[in-house]
Amino acid sequence: MISGKAKQQRSPYADKPWLRHYDYWVPEQTNFPRQSIYQMLCLSAAQFNERPATVFLGARLSFGELKGRADKLATALSRLGIGKGDRVGIMLPNCPQYLVSFFAIVRLGAIVTNVNPIYTPREVELVAKDSGMRAMITLDALAETVLCACAQTEIEQIITTRISEYSTEDQAAPAPAGTLSFSEMMASVTTPDLPHVEIVAEEDVAALVYTGGTTGTPKGAMLTHYNLYAAAIQCTLWGGPFLRRGEDRFLLVIPYFHVYGLVVGVLFGVWQGAMQIPIARFDANLLLKAIKDYQPTYFPGVPTLFISMLNHPDAKASGLDRVQRFNSGSAPLPIEVIEQFERLSGAMLFEGYGMTETAAVATSTPTLAKRKPGSIGLPVSGTDCKIVDLENGDREMPLGEEGELCIRGPQVMKGYWNKPEETADAIREGWLYTGDVARMDEDGYFYIVQRRKDMILVSGFNVYPNEVEDVIFTHEAVKETAVIGVSDPYRGEAVKAFVVLTETTRSASPELGLELIEYCRGRLAKYKVPSTIEFVQSLPKSAVGKVLRRELKEIEEAKQP
Repeated sequence: MISGKAKQQRSPYADKPWLRHYDYWVPEQTNFPRQSIYQMLCLSAAQFNERPATVFLGARLSFGELKGRADKLATALSRLGIGKGDRVGIMLPNCPQYLVSFFAIVRLGAIVTNVNPIYTPREVELVAKDSGMRAMITLDALAETVLCACAQTEIEQIITTRISEYSTEDQAAPAPAGTLSFSEMMASVTTPDLPHVEIVAEEDVAALVYTGGTTGTPKGAMLTHYNLYAAAIQCTLWGGPFLRRGEDRFLLVIPYFHVYGLVVGVLFGVWQGAMQIPIARFDANLLLKAIKDYQPTYFPGVPTLFISMLNHPDAKASGLDRVQRFNSGSAPLPIEVIEQFERLSGAMLFEGYGMTETAAVATSTPTLAKRKPGSIGLPVSGTDCKIVDLENGDREMPLGEEGELCIRGPQVMKGYWNKPEETADAIREGWLYTGDVARMDEDGYFYIVQRRKDMILVSGFNVYPNEVEDVIFTHEAVKETAVIGVSDPYRGEAVKAFVVLTETTRSASPELGLELIEYCRGRLAKYKVPSTIEFVQSLPKSAVGKVLRRELKEIEEAKQP
């Protein structure tokens, strides 16, 4: 018999309402691996030895071959003096050599430093100097760019490979002067002789991924072995029975050097034993041909990529209906695009949210739970999220109210490379303060409202570009759009929209601009309606396809007297 007043039971979902909507196979928590990320390749090579890890330019590389080449390259790098803690750059497009290089570097306990292949010598020098990298692996075609950047850096060796090295039509060629040959380095190793390296997974950094290059000085996010392994496992747990280890085929046009491609492509793909179909550069025709030839089962992308396919005349006949899962990340996806693309493909288009600082993974759309288009979904396994006030970030906001999104989980970075002050500002008591304005509904679904720095202040009212863009995009004449705030002497800021028209629409004209403004008036509050529409041929984008509003703002500022 229980004496006294029985205590009221608190719902286990009171603080984490999203748990009620987890798919039945998704655990709230799990024990994430605490081993070197290299062990991921070892396990897959043992289980899927003869199965293809990549198919590229007609040639296949098995998991056994991938590990063998990684071990030989690791041995060759060790002979050059590369060891634990050294930074080694990878400046490659999507190709098998990226995977070989990544796993060779982390096998030695060295740190992969990703570099965008389209960087200029100045940008390469900036990343090389900040990271203190000792070596760089790149394409022979990019050797001159790296050589130009070397003089002011600590780079000792440049290793070059041919884009066609793992293809059916490769023709051997000498490495450019001043560089070492990727293939010859591996050929010099008869039997791998790898040093013993002690890895503390939660402390030792596996990759430096630079972020913030479009908003100021780039910062290197330190992602540990634990961070990266956990993020790959979170992807697996979320997909559950819809993933088939050793059988899936991943179509990867999202760049490997970007955190999205690294985690959702390279690492998740290797862990799953999937055949990766890397596309070295985005070309809609190449992409559709790859879909037709290889029938991928999984296709992660970004909004601009899905929009381009919606506008391609051959998209429907390419076999999109055979792809089982699509995923969009990196930037908000207009609801109109989701609806149109799902009608085109017949498959569900999942939407997720993550940052470089969270190893690309934080929330995602569930498979069987409520469908809430426009939401970034629920926090993935082992992840907590909360919304705090925008003033000080120390007060949690009520349900439905907007504030800054904060994330805590095993995938949250260790910090920023050599930037303790920025690290302390971003990570407080284990919580990553994202800088994104968001809200959570009563079911625990999250919605990104806007990046704080992108907010427009019109007569004291907050205007979020995403909301205006979503309205403009629904107009039949619009292919792409981006909205920014421009200086206004009366209201402080005014809303300006840049618009790319569809190929089939009538040509740009003042009349069409007025029509779009009127279209917005019927769908937005007065202060949110664009004052100006500018028609452009294209929008500036990052390597992963995210529209760079900062560049548009810089162009506008340059026009000012």
